[in-house]
Amino acid sequence: MFTEVLPASVGGSSQPGSSEQGSAGRRRLGRKIVPYLYVLPAVALLVMWTYKPLAETINLSFFDWNMIPTSPKTPVGLGNYSEVVTIPELHQAVGNTLVYITAFFFVTIVLPVVIALMSNRVSGNAKTFYQALIFVPFLVTPVASSAVWRWLFNPDDGMIPRIAATVGYDMGDIFRSPSMALWGVVVIAGWQLLGFGVLVVAAGMAGINPDYGHAASLDGATPGFITRTIILPLLSPTLVFLALMTILLSAQWTYPVIDILTQGGPAGSSNNIYYLLYELGFRNFDAGLSAAAGTMFFVVFGVIAIIFVKVSERLAFYDN
Repeated sequence: MFTEVLPASVGGSSQPGSSEQGSAGRRRLGRKIVPYLYVLPAVALLVMWTYKPLAETINLSFFDWNMIPTSPKTPVGLGNYSEVVTIPELHQAVGNTLVYITAFFFVTIVLPVVIALMSNRVSGNAKTFYQALIFVPFLVTPVASSAVWRWLFNPDDGMIPRIAATVGYDMGDIFRSPSMALWGVVVIAGWQLLGFGVLVVAAGMAGINPDYGHAASLDGATPGFITRTIILPLLSPTLVFLALMTILLSAQWTYPVIDILTQGGPAGSSNNIYYLLYELGFRNFDAGLSAAAGTMFFVVFGVIAIIFVKVSERLAFYDN
């Protein structure tokens, strides 16, 4: 009797190479997964603090709710959207926001370019000190700076009204003046934002190759000609970025100043769209109306951002 013994390798399941191939596949899979694990915490926080609230806001815009947890949410369809576009406060807040954006174009683009060009004429540690001195106000919290400016503009014993009185001008209480409250907010917020604009413009200018200016000067070009034809065109990507940030964030930058000093008044003269959302939601307790207005503003600013990105290639000149 003879028993035929089959080789252990028949069937391929116990081949030495199969286990090695499996471990190599797991290693390759691990190498592919590891980079995603690094960004997983950031993605989780982004979903938790941005996309989830955004989805809840859009969903809430279709309900009527007074923010009381025990109160039921009543579906109203598109009723909140049709109502929000008819309230006069929205039209006034949108108009004020456009004024803020226009004023901040001067503060975040024009003045920073002038200051950055002037700082290029300063050399050594003096240049660093000069730029740091301008940037310091941006580091002060808006609440603290608003409190200081309220004391400076105090109509009774504030420093600025006293100085104005010495030249025969009675300022009064600018934060209670319908014609001056908005411009008071512009001055205070602009004072803080100037340092941010100067920092961004200075960083953009630092990336410009100085050889262009040197070559042009050797050909007899004046400093003004070099600035107009070389520096400003090469600085255009930075200016486009600042313009986009000004459009998207002007209402956010002025919100804390408005909240501390004017509360949107007097008579809504200093209100903006962000503070209007706060009033609708947390003063009028109309969460659905506030969510509808917030969703509309999100869509409008999203469209503006997309348009800016699309046209930035035509507006910006890159050194390539």
